[in-house]
Amino acid sequence: MYYLPEPPYFLMIAGLFVSLTSGAAFGATLKQIVQNWSSDRISSMSSQLPTVSLVVPFVGITMGVYLFLSAGLEVFGFPGLMAYAVAFPLTLFVGILIWRQLGSMLTLAEKEGFAAIDIDSWR
Repeated sequence: MYYLPEPPYFLMIAGLFVSLTSGAAFGATLKQIVQNWSSDRISSMSSQLPTVSLVVPFVGITMGVYLFLSAGLEVFGFPGLMAYAVAFPLTLFVGILIWRQLGSMLTLAEKEGFAAIDIDSWR
């Protein structure tokens, strides 16, 4: 008799939970760094970016996305090892792109002000 394993719904929910809670911590920390920088413009914001209090929540977001993506691939029928092998480079690549984009946006805000990154207004 052929045995079909139960898809890892718990890992999917846990990954989503880890991502959301780490995202809340990341947002609060980033908001605090930006507020400190805007009140004291002597220091460079890009030098404050790679702090432990900002990197740890970002790694938490990335790990949560990795769990969610790999569990989602398993739900759609990928074997376990293959799902993790596909999800790892995807998550790593997207995480690096987002970190670089965040750094470039903060550098742009540092040079030209926060009005330069306001995407809701028309010029």
